[in-house]
Amino acid sequence: MRIIQKLIIFSVFAGIFIFIVAYARGYRFSYKEKSFSPTGIIAATSQPKAAKVYINGELKGVTDNTFILPPGSYIVEIKKDGYFDWKKTFILKGELVVSADANLFPLNSSLTPLTNLGLAKVISIDKTERSLLFSQNGVEEKDGIYLFDQNKKPFSFFPPLKLLVLKKNLPLGIDFTKTTTTFSPDFKEAIIDFELENSSVSYFISVDEENQQLFDVTNSKESLITAWNEENKKEAIKIMEVFPAEVRKIASDSFSVVSFSPDKTKLLYQAKANTNLPPFITPPLIATNQEKEDRNLVEGELYIYDKKEDKNFKVQYVKKPDKPIESVVMWYIDSRHFILNDGEHLSIMEYDNTNKQIVYSGPYLSDYVDVAPDGRLLILANFNPQTNKYPDIYAVGIR
Repeated sequence: MRIIQKLIIFSVFAGIFIFIVAYARGYRFSYKEKSFSPTGIIAATSQPKAAKVYINGELKGVTDNTFILPPGSYIVEIKKDGYFDWKKTFILKGELVVSADANLFPLNSSLTPLTNLGLAKVISIDKTERSLLFSQNGVEEKDGIYLFDQNKKPFSFFPPLKLLVLKKNLPLGIDFTKTTTTFSPDFKEAIIDFELENSSVSYFISVDEENQQLFDVTNSKESLITAWNEENKKEAIKIMEVFPAEVRKIASDSFSVVSFSPDKTKLLYQAKANTNLPPFITPPLIATNQEKEDRNLVEGELYIYDKKEDKNFKVQYVKKPDKPIESVVMWYIDSRHFILNDGEHLSIMEYDNTNKQIVYSGPYLSDYVDVAPDGRLLILANFNPQTNKYPDIYAVGIR
């Protein structure tokens, strides 16, 4: 009798345990089929939080939350007043969790002036959140080259600028609008080429401090730039080492690396030849990005490769043959979005080409667009051209 009681108690506990495990894995009892069937989970999150979640057009709740649903296709929309809507389609399978993680951007971005010099030219110092500013307004005591550091937290309204070179110390006749700049691999030095009436001159300058003495490197700049390029190649190879060996092999033959995402998990590249990018993770990872891939590479097209999920997407953007790709397609700080500069407005788009939204359509000079460390966009604009000859830098708040 005791043995029977123990068997009954064991069976009850075993049944409860199996039920708990099955429930945790997403199984639910179907009254229609009179049996347990697997379900999937949609985990909906957003920034900012407390956004409404619609699934197939029906309000289901708010973020951050999970929604247990039977397998099938679902359109998930995340909405919040004052922000662009977020939308994606998911194929939900039993026992799997998919993530609907929405970064919402405001419908009306703010605009904040960051300089008041009047700038003839601005050049971003790649990967450093800094820029070189060129000012030539006919004021001898102020005209020159300045360092603008976006990481500096000012006590005043305008961020402090560091003077690097006064224009009066450069040869007469130099026009800052016609300069080109090459930076060293550590971005602490630069070679600036200045056009003169019948010739050009190149100076080596420090980017970290004021240059009391200028070094003319017109005759030796090519050897310096060659050495810098070799160092840059070594650095790119070092970063590529974290990508699969097969990707590195194809990259050396068929890729032209444009840039890495801030977290170094994604690669933006241009195809140098028509080829196929085979899958490198087999079998494929589950519950990954479900957007359609494009692994058939076409020469000249732009692609993004995600090494964590082994996903490859063709980037949809407006081509600007007269501008470098880095000034047209640039990474956002979260490594999940691109900023697209088509010359008329600025858009933000997820790296898989979804949720593209225009975040700024006001006036700006398309030659300079940057992303600040705090997520704001930096533009060069002149909102009063009848009074001001040159534009200034403004921050566009999109967070």
